[in-house]
Amino acid sequence: MKPFDVFPLYDVEIVRGRGCNVWDADDNKYLDLYGGHAVISIGHCHPHYIECVSRQLNRLGFYSNSVQNHLQTEFAERLGKASGYEDYSLFLINSGAEANENALKLASFYNGRTRVIASAGAFHGRTSLAVEATDNPKINAPINKNSHVTFLPLNDTEAFVSEIAKGDVCAVIVECIQGVGGIHLANKEFMQAVRKACDEHNTVLVCDEVQCGYGRSGKFFAHQYLDVKPDLITVAKGIACGFPMGGLLISPKFKPVYGMLGTTFGGNHLACVAALAVLDVIENEKLVSNAAEVGEHIMDRCREIEEIKDIRGRGLMIGLEFDKPVKELRKNLIFEQRVFTGGAGTNILRLLPPLCLTTGQADDFVERLKNALVKF
Repeated sequence: MKPFDVFPLYDVEIVRGRGCNVWDADDNKYLDLYGGHAVISIGHCHPHYIECVSRQLNRLGFYSNSVQNHLQTEFAERLGKASGYEDYSLFLINSGAEANENALKLASFYNGRTRVIASAGAFHGRTSLAVEATDNPKINAPINKNSHVTFLPLNDTEAFVSEIAKGDVCAVIVECIQGVGGIHLANKEFMQAVRKACDEHNTVLVCDEVQCGYGRSGKFFAHQYLDVKPDLITVAKGIACGFPMGGLLISPKFKPVYGMLGTTFGGNHLACVAALAVLDVIENEKLVSNAAEVGEHIMDRCREIEEIKDIRGRGLMIGLEFDKPVKELRKNLIFEQRVFTGGAGTNILRLLPPLCLTTGQADDFVERLKNALVKF
């Protein structure tokens, strides 16, 4: 047997990491400006994280959700305080796609409807309804194409409000900073109008914070720049810094019923301890404010580079747009400059570094990018 070949792979194997650096099998050192798709929130192999997870693994790795688990309660309380959502409830699962699946399922339980509005360019996952709400026909199989989802341009207030006013929309799901879609930001006027329309027509507002949340934007959640309060908030990626975990923050308007949602592995002991360790580090090292400050520094420095045609983002979720494809630029950055970055679409370099990135490391990246651009 061999792995199912669905991932295009660079010819490099990463075998260890520390902070914002990783090393390959030949012991070459790289600066990590991608964090494994925004997963590595507190840096690779943080000592506190390793200590907490190792201690728990020696005690108990897993038991089912049929018994009490005080770690779930502790994590829910801590997350509520850290995010400003102490009055919400928390349902724990294993990934961002699962979080979005459960959000849309819960919304449909709430109002009995089946229609969803999503934004053009949206990415919400690769499973079932999450992939149907993802604006990429290439990854939607025939079984996923069930006409549940209407795609409308992000920030087109009139289009969203008019569609919601039809009265049959179950949920609106929005990434307040689109990741895969190209680091496009929802604006305040748009989100507040959508919130108002959802309230008027009993439609559920879901903010997908899987990539842009958990401190990455320079606030705990990206939607907190926009002065809106969603009914449901989905999180994953940076929540446990590499341990598979996702979460759904749930407004008090939803009433739980035994069996309406469920999971085998969600909220297991190891996952909760990993997530608690992440919150410890985020709070103790002030990583949310660091993301805001260092992100602004990177964007300021990148404005020096004339090849960059547009710079978008907040905090340490940044898109650098060029006037031609960045495929070869990314290869040069990896194999000659020893820097990992991401892409979004064809012409956009996507930066999602650990939230502990320093201004010195940011400057180092900019210089390496300038070197790579000599051959671009």
